[in-house]
Amino acid sequence: MKSLVFDAGPIISLATNNLLWLLEELKKKFDGEFYISKTAKEEVVEHPLATKKFKFEALQILKIIDDKVLNVVDNRDIDKKTNILFNLANSIFTAYNRNIHLLHRAETAGIALCIDSNADAFVVDERTSRLLIEDYQTLKNLLEKKLHTSINVNKKKITEFQKIVKGIKVIRSVELVTAAYELGLLKDYILNIKDPKTTLLEGVLWGVKLNGCAVSRNEIDEIITLVK
Repeated sequence: MKSLVFDAGPIISLATNNLLWLLEELKKKFDGEFYISKTAKEEVVEHPLATKKFKFEALQILKIIDDKVLNVVDNRDIDKKTNILFNLANSIFTAYNRNIHLLHRAETAGIALCIDSNADAFVVDERTSRLLIEDYQTLKNLLEKKLHTSINVNKKKITEFQKIVKGIKVIRSVELVTAAYELGLLKDYILNIKDPKTTLLEGVLWGVKLNGCAVSRNEIDEIITLVK
């Protein structure tokens, strides 16, 4: 069966933009399963439930989990894969004789779940995760600019990591909301204003960008030009 694995970031982004309801509609169109790891659930439900600021968003996310829109996967095999990937990914790059921490537990558990479930794609907004899977050389260059120093790459470990994650496709929340727009799921927000379609598309794209999705201004402009 087709499936998507979600990292915590895109779920939080949708929740804070009042777009969490899109997941149920997108799942119907996708005709497959939507999964999150136990670690991602802790990040989007358990931890924010202990706060005041994000408690209501956590309740909304818990509701779609209870409704089986998102299915939480928790097993020992994924935990083992997560530990292996976590230790491997966070020892690939070094600077100043220290390992550079690249992946958090939830992101790593998502990758492990993708492998375990043979998912069609990993939905993750973090640029670091995406580039480590797709283009580690670009990630190295970005880190060198950010840290103002040369980055050393452990060739053995990046080769091992690439073998493990080979075939994983990455999509972001920006692709999700664009798909929702193209499927007509947001048509109720095409209102009687100047250039309503552009306004709607720009609104949702910038909404997810400003809530953590790694997408550039140029990418947003390109999407608007191609899709509206």
